[in-house]
Amino acid sequence: MKILLTGATGYIGKRLLPYLVGEGHTVVCCVRDKNRFYCPDELQDHVTVIEVDFLKKETLSSIPVDIDAVYYLIHSMSGSATNFSKLESLSAENFVTRINETAAQQVIYLSGIVNDKSLSKHLSSRKKVEEILNTGAFASTTLRAGIIVGSGSASFDIIRDLVNKLPVMITPKWLNTKCQPIAIPDVLDFLSKSLLNPATYNQSFDIGGPDILTYKEMLLGFAEAKNLKRWIFTVPVMTPKLSSYWLYFVTSTSYRLASALVSSMKVEVVCSDTRINELLDVTPMTYKQGLSRALIKVDEDKVASSWKDSLVSGRFSSNLSEYLKVPKKDCFIDRRKMEIIDRDFTINRIWSIGGETGWYYGDWLWNLRGFIDKLYGGVGSRRGRTNRHDIHSGDALDFWRVLYANKVEGKLILFAEMKLPGEAWLEFKIINDTLYQSATFRPKGIWGKLYWYSVLPFHGFIFQGMLEKLIK
Repeated sequence: MKILLTGATGYIGKRLLPYLVGEGHTVVCCVRDKNRFYCPDELQDHVTVIEVDFLKKETLSSIPVDIDAVYYLIHSMSGSATNFSKLESLSAENFVTRINETAAQQVIYLSGIVNDKSLSKHLSSRKKVEEILNTGAFASTTLRAGIIVGSGSASFDIIRDLVNKLPVMITPKWLNTKCQPIAIPDVLDFLSKSLLNPATYNQSFDIGGPDILTYKEMLLGFAEAKNLKRWIFTVPVMTPKLSSYWLYFVTSTSYRLASALVSSMKVEVVCSDTRINELLDVTPMTYKQGLSRALIKVDEDKVASSWKDSLVSGRFSSNLSEYLKVPKKDCFIDRRKMEIIDRDFTINRIWSIGGETGWYYGDWLWNLRGFIDKLYGGVGSRRGRTNRHDIHSGDALDFWRVLYANKVEGKLILFAEMKLPGEAWLEFKIINDTLYQSATFRPKGIWGKLYWYSVLPFHGFIFQGMLEKLIK
């Protein structure tokens, strides 16, 4: 079968792709920017990549007409635009118009559980998208999930950050809200088993694990899994805005995402029925089992995808290709070079930079810069990296975004997502037996120039020390 996969660079899309290829399907991946899409070598013979922006009708013509089914995995949790609901609806309308012109028999949509009368604006928007998809000439199947537990999921990372960092928590009252978490392997099972299954046509299903828990119980369950003693006290005086700031400063989430999550977490998300379990012969694992699997993946450095690598985790809003060519005109540039001793050693050092490894020199200054950025509403340095020794274009790396990563070529380009009065690039490239390292800053106005000169005294030892550590 020929399957169209939208949201192929997202948390779910990246994990669903190998599932579909493993079942013998040919997959057409829809992405807004090919530079952000990474396809493992073993999948490439079964995957085609097309660039589509569902807000731009003219780009949808690249969707082939001979597709059999579609996964619609396009969501927005950024809350950055006041009219995001309108934009999501427009995307869905453009999508339906184009898919009606194809041979697609079914569209499968992953949404959120909507069994409360007072929905958050994000859940309300997803319900609206579901209604739009139901107007198509194809059969629609909607799977509604609550909290998804898996390595790299936003929920898992927030829970982990809170439990690891706070022995005692004074928390907002929404921690007593009930939800029905589901493990990521079960989500993928439901998605794959619904494919071209007539029993799921033109229906909506709630999917969840067997446990109905409060968010407080989920935190304590994580603490138990890690053998940590934690005490949690809820208070009624913490407003949604204060709650958002609480999540933002303690965890690796962005403020926009924290605000969206707080809005959603005030609403109870419990399955109204679980008939799909029997229909598709899926027995979802418990919360404890889901946590155990996720922790193993993290410990083994086998996190297949992370919410942090989506653009919503940072400030980036454009295609990576627009920033790939590092400018020189009207820029300040710190250039350094050094002869390498062992190419493989240096490549591995570069590809492991940031995250838990650190920046090899002056880490406390990098951490201080991340802390200051967080104070000013930036991403900070808590995002870390998805994998310890593997990076691809589009990945988040502390307060940087990976623009280009080619290990064979020996070239890595990073773009700064921190709060800056300008734009910054950090580039590493190996030519023959020499490592070239350059930090480029394009200032915006007088404040940009003042910023560059204020940090210039630190460049001498930070960048030189890092260069030496990458080689020796």
